[in-house]
Amino acid sequence: MEKFILKHQDKIQGTLSCFDRLVFHGHLPINHSRGFGDLLGRLRILFKDLKPFMIQQAERLKSHAQALAARANRPYEYLQGVVRKERLARAIAQADGVTEGLVCVFSSLEPCRTFRLAYGKGRPRIFSAHRKCLSLYFYFIDRQFGLMHVRLQTWFPFTIQVYLNGHEYLARKMDQHGLRYHQVENAFVWLENPKRAQRFADGLVRKNWPHLLATFARRVNPLLKDLLSGLSYYWVTHQSELATDVMFRNPRALQDLFPHLVRHATLCFSAEDVLTFLGRKFHGKLEAEIQNLFKKRLPGTRVKHRMKYNWIKMYNKHGLILRVETVINQPDEFKVRRRVRRRGTWVTEWCPMRKGVANLFRYTEVSLAANRRYLDALCVVKDPSEAIRHLHQITQPARLRGRRVRALNPLAQDDRRLFQAVLRGEHAILGFRNADIRRRLFSETNDVDLRRRRSAKVTRLFQRLHTHRLIAKVPRSRRWRVTERGHLLMTAALKLHDDVLTQIILEKAA
Repeated sequence: MEKFILKHQDKIQGTLSCFDRLVFHGHLPINHSRGFGDLLGRLRILFKDLKPFMIQQAERLKSHAQALAARANRPYEYLQGVVRKERLARAIAQADGVTEGLVCVFSSLEPCRTFRLAYGKGRPRIFSAHRKCLSLYFYFIDRQFGLMHVRLQTWFPFTIQVYLNGHEYLARKMDQHGLRYHQVENAFVWLENPKRAQRFADGLVRKNWPHLLATFARRVNPLLKDLLSGLSYYWVTHQSELATDVMFRNPRALQDLFPHLVRHATLCFSAEDVLTFLGRKFHGKLEAEIQNLFKKRLPGTRVKHRMKYNWIKMYNKHGLILRVETVINQPDEFKVRRRVRRRGTWVTEWCPMRKGVANLFRYTEVSLAANRRYLDALCVVKDPSEAIRHLHQITQPARLRGRRVRALNPLAQDDRRLFQAVLRGEHAILGFRNADIRRRLFSETNDVDLRRRRSAKVTRLFQRLHTHRLIAKVPRSRRWRVTERGHLLMTAALKLHDDVLTQIILEKAA
C-alpha cells in the first residue's frame, strides 16, 4: 500500500483501515441432534410433547421481546416481505430522537435450522431440519458500537446473530476523545488526525468479545436464566468486512483516476492475481471458481474479485474515498501460523484459520494484507489528471495580451494537419520556419499576394500554438520548436484520431 500512497501522495490526505461489517453468530451446545436430545432427557420432555414444548418456548421469547419494547416505550413491529430493516430502524431512531438504548423490535418469518422427529424402525430419532420460524430483531444504539442489532430465532437451538459496524464504533471513540471528523454514512471523508484514528480502529479487535456478546445474549434470551441455565453461547465470526479507505483531498483527483483503476482491475487482473491478493497460490488441484465482476451502481462503480465465499472489492465512496474491502465468509480458505498439538507435541505450523472470535485478530491480519497487496498492484496505473487538465486547456480559448485566442480542436482536420506539419522529424534539430509549415499546409503558387496572405495565416497559427504553450520561439532566430507539452498533446491528439476513434467506429459498424 505504501507504493500506491507514495505515488499519489500529493492528492491523498490520509488512509484508514477499519472493520466495516462484523457479524457474529452464537451457538449453544444443543445445536446438534445429540446435544438437543440430551437437553430433552434432562428436562424429561417426551417426544410426543416436543412440538408443544417448542411452541411454548417460542411464545416466551416473543412475549419477552414485546415486554422489553413496552418497558422502553419503543415499537414492536411484524414485518412482511423484503424490508431494509437497518434503514427503517435508523429512521425510527431519528424521528423519535433516540440516542442510546433500545430503538425498536422487529419480527419476521424467516428460514432457520431447527430439529424434527423422524419415525421409522425402533424409537423416533431427532434430526436437523430447515424450516421457517419467527425471528426477532432487537435494534440498539449502544454506547460503544452505535446502531447495531441482535437477531434471535425463536425455535431451538436459539441461534443468535449480532451485527455491528466498525465505523460507528470509531465515530463514538473519536467523540469521546474530542477528535474532529466528517462522516457520511459509514465512511469518513475527512479526519483531523488519521494516525490517531487508526489507533482507535485497531483497538476494536482487542475487546473482550465473549463477554460483550454474552451480555447482549442475556438481554434478549430470557431462557438462559432458567431453561438453559448452565449453557453458554460459543461465539464465531460469521462474516467480516475490513475496508481500507484512501481519502483524497478533492473529488476531481479521484474522479480522474478511478475509471483507469477500474479498467485495469477488470481487464488486467488474472485468476492468479486474485489468488495472490487473497493469500493463495495457484496449483492444479485447486478447486475454486475465480470471478472478476464489474458492476455499475448508484452512485458509482464496483469491481469485485471472488474466490468461493471470500472476495475483495474496490469502489468509490462519496466521490472522495477509494475503498478496497476484503470480505471473509469462509476463513478456512486462509492459512495462518499457530501452535497446534501434533502427536502429543506442541508445534507451530501453517493451519487453516478458525471462526472463533479469539481469532478476530487473524481476520485483521489476513484482510489488511489482502488490501495492501491489491493497492500495490494498482500502483502501476498512471494518474491521467495532469494530461486531462492539459488537454482541457488547449480545447478552451486562451488569452494573449488581453486578446482572445481561439481554442484548438484535436479532431478538426485543419488542426490535425497543423499538428502533423510541426511534428515532422525534419524539424527536430533546427526547428521550423514559417515557410516550412506553409509548404506543408498549402500548394505551391506564384501569386505573390496569395503567398503573403498564407504567410500571415501561418503566423497566426503559430501564435495560437504558442499561446497554448505547444511551441516556443528559438532565441535570436525566426525558427520555432515544439515544446515537451506540445509533443505530448499533439501526438496524443493524432493517435486519438488515427487509432482509437477509427477502431471504435469500425467496431460499431461491424
